[in-house]
Amino acid sequence: MISKKMEQALNQQLNRELFSSYLYLSMATYFESKNLIGMSKWMRLQAEEEHIHSMKLLDFIQKIGGRVILEQIDKPQIDWDSPLKVFQETLEHEEFITKHINELTDLAIEERDHSTRTFLQWYVDEQVEEEAVANEIVQKFNLIGDSKSGLYMLDQELGARIPSPNTQTKQNN
Repeated sequence: MISKKMEQALNQQLNRELFSSYLYLSMATYFESKNLIGMSKWMRLQAEEEHIHSMKLLDFIQKIGGRVILEQIDKPQIDWDSPLKVFQETLEHEEFITKHINELTDLAIEERDHSTRTFLQWYVDEQVEEEAVANEIVQKFNLIGDSKSGLYMLDQELGARIPSPNTQTKQNN
C-alpha cells in the first residue's frame, strides 16, 4: 500500500506531466503560426510523449492502490520571442521536471517504497535523455545564429522526428 505522502507527490507529478504536454502543444501551435512545420511536428510528438508519461503515472498510482486526483492545469504561455527562446524554455522546463523526479525518488527512498523507487527509475533515465535532446537543439540554434537557411535546415531536421518506441503505455480496459 502506498503512503498518503507518496500518493500526493505522485499526483503532483502527474499534474506536472499533463502540464508539460499542454505546454508543448502550445509551443507546437506557436511554431505552426510561424510556418515552422518541422518544429511544430517535433513539439506535437513531444506533447504526445509527455501525455504518455502522465498515463504511466496514472496507471501506476491506480495499480498500487492509490487514488488519482486530477488538478486544474495552468494555462501555458502562447508566444515567444523566437524559436530559440522556445527551446531554451523547453530545456528549463525539462530541468524543472528532472528536479521533481529526483525529489520523488528521494521521497520513495525515504519512505522505503521500493516499488515506487523502481518505477521512478524509468523517469530518471528518461529525464537524462530529455535534457540532452533539448540542450542539443539549443546548441544547434546557437550555432546557426541568425541564419535563415540554418533555421530552415533545423526545421527540416526536427520535422524528421519519429515517435519514440520506449513511450508505450498500457491501455486499461
